[in-house]
Amino acid sequence: MTFSSVRGWSGIGLPLLLLLIMTLNMAWLEPLFRPLVDARAPAIYPRDSFLNLLLWHLAAVFIAIAAATLVALGGGTLVTRAAGRDFLPLARAIANLGQTFPPVAVLALAVPALGFGLTPTLVALFLYGMLPIYENTVTGLQQVPASVREAARGMGMSPRQQLWSVELPLALPMIIAGIRISLVISIGTATIGSTVAAKGFGEVIIAGLLTDNMAFVLQGGIMVALVAILIDALFQRLERRLSPPGG
Repeated sequence: MTFSSVRGWSGIGLPLLLLLIMTLNMAWLEPLFRPLVDARAPAIYPRDSFLNLLLWHLAAVFIAIAAATLVALGGGTLVTRAAGRDFLPLARAIANLGQTFPPVAVLALAVPALGFGLTPTLVALFLYGMLPIYENTVTGLQQVPASVREAARGMGMSPRQQLWSVELPLALPMIIAGIRISLVISIGTATIGSTVAAKGFGEVIIAGLLTDNMAFVLQGGIMVALVAILIDALFQRLERRLSPPGG
């Protein structure tokens, strides 16, 4: 293992250790949170395990962003082809639609049709996470040098082969960056899902706000921040690994 790899993992180790401690045994940290609450109030959120909340939170985020990635990647690829170039403004407007409506508004509109729970949260995260992936897909594909495309055609590649073997691999670091941005945004945004009975760390934060328990608010907020930091760091490493030498 090289020095640079050790240095890269050092930025992940501390957040990962804190996340593991808080997830597996939050009771160890009760002395830190006890001064923030009244003597009779619980200092550690008691209604569910933090491991279960973590799994539900991550499930919502990854399911929504996986779906957003498929749609945004397909749309971004389509509008960079000759046959779909005229649809670029329309596709961009549709992708921007999710950022136009606040997630709370999407939840308010989705709940009457979909009911309470995870489903409306997935819809809100899907719409909110699509734009960065779409824009980065379009930018990444458009930045493939014309000389590279010409060389691929000169080698006898079909348009489909050129896309899969040349253009997408070169655009992949940019696409991964868009997915990273969407994931980090969605990890924070997913907390609002608890307002419509979706499981996650928002449940802890809302319970703290309703009971004036600052310890609960901090526990939920710190967990969300640690998960976002870890996901961001891991995807940054993936971007660097996929980037060609010299950027």
